[in-house]
Amino acid sequence: MDDLQKRYLKLLSEKYPTIASASTEIINLSAIMNLPKGTEHALSDIHGEAEQFFHVLKNGSGAVRAKIDEEFGNSISMKDKKQLATLIYYPEKKLELIEKEEDDIEDFYRMTFHRLIRVCKRSQSKYTRSKVRKALPKDFAYIIEELLYEREDILNKEAYYNEIINTIIRINRAKEFIVAMCNLIQRLVVDHLHIVGDVFDRGPGAAAIMDRLMSYHSVDIQWGNHDVLWMGAASGHPACIANVIRISARYGNLNTLEDDYGINLMPLANFANTVYGDDPCSLFAIKHVEREDYSISQVEEEVEVKMHKAIAIIQFKLEGQLMMRRPEFHMADRLLLDKINYEKGSITIDGKEYDLLDHNFPTIDPKDPYALSPEEEDIMNRLVTAFKGCEKLQKHIQFFFKQGSLYLCYNDNLYYHGCVPFNEDGTFRDVTLKGKKYSGKALYDFLESCARKGYYMSSDPEERLYGQDIMWFIWSNEDSPVFGKEKMATFERYFINEPSLKEERKDYYYKLIEREDICDMILREFGMDPKRCHIVNGHMPVKFKKGESPIKGNGKLLIIDGGFSKAYQKTTGIAGYTLIYNSYGLRLVTHEPFESLEKAIIEETDIHSNITVVQLVNERRLVADTDVGKQIRKDIVDLEQLLDAYRRGLLREKR
Repeated sequence: MDDLQKRYLKLLSEKYPTIASASTEIINLSAIMNLPKGTEHALSDIHGEAEQFFHVLKNGSGAVRAKIDEEFGNSISMKDKKQLATLIYYPEKKLELIEKEEDDIEDFYRMTFHRLIRVCKRSQSKYTRSKVRKALPKDFAYIIEELLYEREDILNKEAYYNEIINTIIRINRAKEFIVAMCNLIQRLVVDHLHIVGDVFDRGPGAAAIMDRLMSYHSVDIQWGNHDVLWMGAASGHPACIANVIRISARYGNLNTLEDDYGINLMPLANFANTVYGDDPCSLFAIKHVEREDYSISQVEEEVEVKMHKAIAIIQFKLEGQLMMRRPEFHMADRLLLDKINYEKGSITIDGKEYDLLDHNFPTIDPKDPYALSPEEEDIMNRLVTAFKGCEKLQKHIQFFFKQGSLYLCYNDNLYYHGCVPFNEDGTFRDVTLKGKKYSGKALYDFLESCARKGYYMSSDPEERLYGQDIMWFIWSNEDSPVFGKEKMATFERYFINEPSLKEERKDYYYKLIEREDICDMILREFGMDPKRCHIVNGHMPVKFKKGESPIKGNGKLLIIDGGFSKAYQKTTGIAGYTLIYNSYGLRLVTHEPFESLEKAIIEETDIHSNITVVQLVNERRLVADTDVGKQIRKDIVDLEQLLDAYRRGLLREKR
C-alpha cells in the first residue's frame, strides 16, 4: 500500500471507523445494486407554461395513474381511479371539494387512507427503507413508515394499525395526513428529473417553475438558448438584457420581469412614451392571442407596444456594437442599421433594396447608427443594475449554473437542447474562437466554460466580458449548438415584408439525424456506446399534425419538444412530449393541451397522453446498470480495501 492510498483509506476510516461499519456498508451497497433503477422523467421547452408543467410533474407523465392501475386493476371503478389520481395531483384543492360533497367524510377518509397506502407501497417498492425514510414528510414520518411496512399476515398488529388511522381522524389531522401521503407518492414515482432546456420566455410562469425546480428532490438542466440568454442578462450583459425585455414585451409577459423579479421598467416606459408618443408602433403589437389568461387595458397596451419598439431599437444597437467588437463571431452580415437609407425609408441587403414597414427612427443617428442616445445609455445602465441586483433572479440563475450544463451524459442517454453543428457532408463543423478550432463535444465544453466565466469571473474584466459575449453568441449565432439556424431574423420579421428574408435555415444537423450512422457518430463523440445509448433532444418543435415523427435515426434520437408552449401549439398540434425511462425501458409520451387547473380538479380531466414504446429491455434494468451503479462498484472496492487494511493491521479500528 503506497502513501497516497493509505492517506485515502485513513480519510475513509473517519466515516467507517470499524470492521463492522465498513462491512455493513458493503452489504448495503451490494444489495442496492440489485434494486430496479429509478424512474427518470425528461421534459423540454417549458417556456413559462407553469400550470401545464406542474400538472405533468405531478402526474409523472402518467406514471401515477400507471401505479394506480397496477395496484387496483379492475377492483375499483374508473371513476374512483380518476378521483384518486386527481387527489394525488392536487390534494388540498380536491379535498376542499370532496369534504363539501361527502355525506360520511370519516368513511371517505378511511377508504382513502387505505388506497393511498397501497399506492405508496407500490411506488416505494424499488427503494431502500433508508431512501424512503429521507423522503418522508417530517410531521408524519413515523406514522407513514409504520403503515408502509405493515404486514398483512401479522394479525396481532391489526388493531394497532387501525387505531393509528382512527386516531388521525379523531384528532382532526386527516386532511394533513392525506396531503402528506399524496405529496410522498408524487415524490416516489419519479426518482430523477431532466429539464432539456428553455424554462424561460413566452409563458408567464417561469419564476414559479424555477421555484419548483429548486425545491425538487433530484433534477438536472441542460441549458436552452432562452435560458442562456437569461443567464447572460443576470450577469449584467446589456445585449442579453435588451433581448430578454424585448421578448417579454412581444409576448405580453413584462409582468414576469416587473412582478416576479421586481425589475423596474418605468424608466423605459417613460422614455418610450416620450420618444414614440405619436407613433402607433403597429409593427410591435403584443402576441397574446394564444393566452386566455392575458388581460390588459388599452392604455397599458399602448404603453407596452411603445416599450416594445424602444427596447428593440436599443437591442439592435447593442448587438451591432457587439458584432463589431467580436469579428470572430462572423456576423457582419447581421449589421443592418448602417444599411438603412433613413431619408427614403429603405434598406439594402445583399445588393437589393427593400422598403421598410416603419420609417420612424428618432433615436438613431444615421452617421453613427449603433450608438445609444444619452437617454438610452441611462436606461441600460439602470437595467444592468436592476438585473444584477435582483436577488431572486440571481438565485434562479445560480441554480442553472449549479445543476445545469450544455449537455449531459446520464445512464446511457445523451441529453442536449439544440444540435451539434454539422457541415453538409456529415462532418462536425469547425468553429474558430480565440484563434482555436472547436467542433463536436469540444465546442460544447469551450462555450460552457466561457459562459461560467462570464457570470462568475471577477478578477479579469476582459475574460468576463468575453464570457458574457459568448452567452449572447450561444443565444443567436449560427455556430451555436443550442441555436441551430443560419440567422436570427428579428429585424426582418419586424420591418421587411419579404418572406425570403425572414427564413431561418436550420443547421444541416436536422436533416442528418434521420440517419442512424450520424446519430452513432454523435454518441461516439460524447464517449457513449451507440449499441445501447440514445440522444434526447429538445429545442425544435415537432410538427405532429403534419405527420412529423419525434423519433429519428432508427430510434437512436428522440426530440421531446412538441409544443409545451401555447405559442407553438397551433404549429405542432400537440402540447409537448416527455420521456419516461424506467427499469423496463424508454417510453415517449405525447400530451394533448392542458385545458385548465379548474377542469383538472373539478372534472378530474387529466392530460390525454399517448405512449410510444421506444425501447423495451429483455431484462429489467437494475441500479447496477446505471451511472450510480458504476460509482457504487468503486465505493465497494474502496471499502473492501479498507476492510483488508483493518484486518491486516495497517489501520486501527476506532472503538
